[in-house]
Amino acid sequence: MAPQTRRMAFPRVVIDRDTDTEQSSSEDEEEDREEGPFSESEEEVTENGREEKIEEDLDAKRKGKAPITISLKKVCKVCKKPGHEAGFKGATYIDCPMKPCFLCKMPGHTTMSCPHRVATEYGVTPASHRNAGNPVEYVFERQLRPNMPHMKPAHVIPDQVNCAVIRYHSRRVTCLEFHPTNNHILLSGDKKGQVGVWDFYKVSEKIVYGNIHSCIVNNIRFNPTNDGTVYAASSDGTVSCTDLETGLALSLMNINPNGWHGPRTWRMLYGMDINPEKGVVLVADNFGFLYLVDTRTNSRSGEAILIHRKGSKVVGLHCNPIQPELLLSCGNDHFARIWDIRRLEAGSSLCDLPHKRVVNSAYFSPSGSKILTTSQDNRLRIWDSIFGNLDSPSREIVHSHDFNRHLTPFRAEWDPKDPSESLAVIGRYISENYNGAALHPIDFIDITTGQLVAEVMDPNITTISPVNKLHPRDDVLASGSSRSIFIWRPKEKSELVEQKEEMKIIVCGKADKKQKHKFGDESEDSDDDTSKLKRKNVRSKKSRKS
Repeated sequence: MAPQTRRMAFPRVVIDRDTDTEQSSSEDEEEDREEGPFSESEEEVTENGREEKIEEDLDAKRKGKAPITISLKKVCKVCKKPGHEAGFKGATYIDCPMKPCFLCKMPGHTTMSCPHRVATEYGVTPASHRNAGNPVEYVFERQLRPNMPHMKPAHVIPDQVNCAVIRYHSRRVTCLEFHPTNNHILLSGDKKGQVGVWDFYKVSEKIVYGNIHSCIVNNIRFNPTNDGTVYAASSDGTVSCTDLETGLALSLMNINPNGWHGPRTWRMLYGMDINPEKGVVLVADNFGFLYLVDTRTNSRSGEAILIHRKGSKVVGLHCNPIQPELLLSCGNDHFARIWDIRRLEAGSSLCDLPHKRVVNSAYFSPSGSKILTTSQDNRLRIWDSIFGNLDSPSREIVHSHDFNRHLTPFRAEWDPKDPSESLAVIGRYISENYNGAALHPIDFIDITTGQLVAEVMDPNITTISPVNKLHPRDDVLASGSSRSIFIWRPKEKSELVEQKEEMKIIVCGKADKKQKHKFGDESEDSDDDTSKLKRKNVRSKKSRKS
């Protein structure tokens, strides 16, 4: 006797396809209503097959099984709804009709027609003087303000690539720092935990230390008393002290002594700065806590202090250049806060500066009197005086730096050589069409008026440049774009250096066909180690078979 099998009635599968003919939304709704278990829009090969399908549909309906619909229509990546697309197509950003303008975050217009895209200074008005009525501001106006120049000097913009190292790091660049005394030494950190030292005068002299950290290097600072020693904070939860001559690294603090026990307990260090007067390295983690490391004993001192909302990431720390007792912090709780290091306690901030979204960075000006912040709501905020009224910023400048993941956060930084403290540099996220090429320029912005002073670009650099650092003494700009580092100089000076140097650009590793024509890498997070391992495995399998 043949075995009996139970008949299984599977639900019907309907596949919706996009057609070239345009139909109105009302017609689509009517078709959706008409299409049920007996839909006549399906493609049938024979009448018998149609009858069999109808019988199966009846069985499915009797048993309460609804048909499964698989849609092949285009779905928006922004709002996750079908029927339209949004995002970048070349150098053009297509807005989602369900969302406001991607640039200024305001409804009523698209990104291409946004007035802030045409003129950066649109809507920015110079701040009127707001007297706080305290004696500190009086001292500032009488003693500090007269030393500042009344006329702005002409800005010297480094606008031409002078030298570069292509594919310098194995992962994307995360931070840059110039040597405090040697003008042609640049330090860089990457996502893999490597620290690079590059002499960009000799171009070919470079070294990468891969044994210092095992994860992202988020910040690098030089020892103020010894320029041969550098401190670094990493997402592996350690603070390192490295001798640049020998490459030997010493771990000063490890906040994950018990190892990995899941992402909920793993602490990562982001913000870092050094207080030269107290000889203390200040670091902050992704849970809102601040730690102090004594540079004299090379060990942690005191207990962790909660300076931002518990569980939020503290991404930036900066000590005031003139008054190091003042500490500026910023984090993912949408606040930048000013602290007095002499009395650090939870909830004892001197002032809280609210933002609408995550604050990527916050810096005091070189004179210590102004504050510049970068927020994820595409706004640069400036406070003209820390001694005045800090309830609201003096100005808000709209700029494109609301980035996607797998990219180092954009940070607007001051020009340390500008005596008027009016120039800031920051990379741009939205690409622009330059002679048919989609490029992401580096912007120089006058923060007193919001005017775009210059946009620096190169037709060969097609990747985004989120990490930018201006030299404290020379007219030099260092930018990190993907795994590469570029040195920019003013056109006249770079032509003089060109005559002395023959080799200006070095390509590390094997260059692809695309990289022969472009400086940029196609992938921000590509890793050569994985591809090498795959090749080795394939070769070993072939040798075993033979």
